[in-house]
Amino acid sequence: MVLEQLSRLRNARRRRESSFDRSGGNADFVVVPPGGRHCLGELQGPGILRHLWITALGDDPHLLRRASLRVYWDDSELPSVDVPLGDFFGVGFGETVNFASLPLQMCPQDGKGMNCFFPMPFRRRARLELWNESPLPLAHLFYYVDWEAHEALDVEQGYFHAWFQRRNPCPGIDDAGLSNWDFQMEGLNPRGEDNYVVLDVEGRGHYVGCVLNVHNLRVTDQNNWYGEGDDMIFIDGDDKPTLHGTGTEDYFNTAWGPRQFHAGPYAGLTLPGGLNYSGRISMYRFHIEDPIMFDRSLKVSLEHGHANRRSDDWSSVAYWYAEKPGVPNLERVEADQRIPYPADYRPGLPCVE
Repeated sequence: MVLEQLSRLRNARRRRESSFDRSGGNADFVVVPPGGRHCLGELQGPGILRHLWITALGDDPHLLRRASLRVYWDDSELPSVDVPLGDFFGVGFGETVNFASLPLQMCPQDGKGMNCFFPMPFRRRARLELWNESPLPLAHLFYYVDWEAHEALDVEQGYFHAWFQRRNPCPGIDDAGLSNWDFQMEGLNPRGEDNYVVLDVEGRGHYVGCVLNVHNLRVTDQNNWYGEGDDMIFIDGDDKPTLHGTGTEDYFNTAWGPRQFHAGPYAGLTLPGGLNYSGRISMYRFHIEDPIMFDRSLKVSLEHGHANRRSDDWSSVAYWYAEKPGVPNLERVEADQRIPYPADYRPGLPCVE
């Protein structure tokens, strides 16, 4: 129905904020100093943000984890979006790769053209900020903020939210004395105690997906599959999972311990990892056709290995719409806690940036 809607005439006005050179020259970027902030746009509503494009360059190798996007809707003093820049656009660890999903894309060269097409309604105002939490300047920040000005918005339009989490490492168990099968496949966890939590919020809304990143920290020459854990989603205070899945790769629409790059409209594996599932893995699942609605609360969780036996580095971005703006009960992951391990890091070896 998306293409069919193009022929429907609408009463709105296209608007844009961008980094174009105000002098008329060709320096179409801004510099954000260390610890500085840049306002990408302060928009007067009612309106809907339709497209966000950003590319950013600097000398900090962790720039896309240290720089973060913050968005405030209406009169809320709390941000509804607070996510490291690279993770927001769909790939973890501060990496960029060419991929295209329906709401998020990273385009050539080497995925550095980052795009978001999630619609983001606001009623009175919107403020978008780029925070450079790096000790080095963000030397080249280019951006488009494309939005529509409306006369009014439907009362049922929700506010877009996105939030970053990290658990490094997830608390697992020691594999000493266990066979690899026992460690990877055995154990009981029917109610999701100590699962990795992608999102835990109160209120009314609907969850529309996540990006999940796993850095495999287990050293073994046996099968080192990281993703045997189930997805467990609790809706409106249910004490057992309302939606209980069969495995991490199954929730992300893949199968059988995937090791291949894939980028589909609703699900993908953008960093498939190395030999024997080693290194960095990044994947996404967007509930575009099947949003998960909630009236009072929602908790989205995943086992980190079956029965939470594995102790890998997990991080994620959750995307959802809510009746009210702002996120009052989620803690922010500060910049120094967002830095990834080197791609070839193994526990017991020196960790050098």
